[in-house]
Amino acid sequence: MASMRIENGDHLEHRATDVQGNGGPWSIILAGGEGERIRPFVFRWLKRHKPKQYCAFVGTRSMLQHTLARADRISIPERQVTVIRRTHVSDARPQFIGRSFETVILQPENRDTGAGIFLPLTYVRARDPHATVVIHPSDHFIYPEKSFVEVLKIVARAAEYYPDRLVLIGALPDSPEPDYGWIIPGDSFGWVSGRIIRNVRSFVEKPSTDQARNALECGGVWNTMIFAAKAETLWNLGLRCFPHMMLLFERLGSAIGTSRENDVLDAIYQTMPVHNFSRGLIARVVEQVALIELDGVFWSDWGRPERIGETLRRMKKTPAFPWACLLQSDGAPATDQ
Repeated sequence: MASMRIENGDHLEHRATDVQGNGGPWSIILAGGEGERIRPFVFRWLKRHKPKQYCAFVGTRSMLQHTLARADRISIPERQVTVIRRTHVSDARPQFIGRSFETVILQPENRDTGAGIFLPLTYVRARDPHATVVIHPSDHFIYPEKSFVEVLKIVARAAEYYPDRLVLIGALPDSPEPDYGWIIPGDSFGWVSGRIIRNVRSFVEKPSTDQARNALECGGVWNTMIFAAKAETLWNLGLRCFPHMMLLFERLGSAIGTSRENDVLDAIYQTMPVHNFSRGLIARVVEQVALIELDGVFWSDWGRPERIGETLRRMKKTPAFPWACLLQSDGAPATDQ
């Protein structure tokens, strides 16, 4: 499997790795986004663009480093795959100092979350077709992490018990947030490690304010896009929802480990379609989605600068940036309406 190994931050080395024995679930860490909505804020702070997953908004660890640390607690290093955009190598390099076994996939272009998930899954499947995978977005604030990791372990276990299901984490809401996708839970159908597993009635993507309010009143939860599934189940759902894209990744899968691998990767991204995983797949296969609710944990998707500020104030955290950087372009304080 082609990989980028980063040793002590000094150089990048391509090498082949192999996994022996059962090391538990695989972790796929998604770190290929650009963070466009917070680009002006980051530019005011750092005087340059830097994708948010590589930023340390509080403390000294970046969002990606927090995500990798969570992945460490459920997956051995050889079973972690991180996908970044090829143009992010200079920002990604410092994130992996001291981490010897992570496999970093260099995505030629950002083609939204469909390709972002199925590219690393192609590599996982080539090594372990029977894998259970846990998907970790790298731009979320989660506290306390210890409690969250326990839920992650249960979600991975649930994917083993119910191999035909994609097991999704839903965060308990405290407001009718229209920026988030919403999940309307269905009836319960089982228990795993003391947690209720529910069916899903429906998804509400890109809701209006009224739709978000209705979702809250109906007992809806926020869609975190953190989930676990068997690799083959996820692959088959991809074939069902994104057939053209999956043919491209099957072509890549047949080239992994050969001298053609990098050329094929570049070639398939010349025609790679843009698909959103949540809207294009999860919302279309409701009958194969299971839900575990996240309670006792604060979760926030840091997609807007005002949400970063709101979270840090709520948690009484001192930011690594000047508060003035949260000002909007007109000089008014950013607010979370």
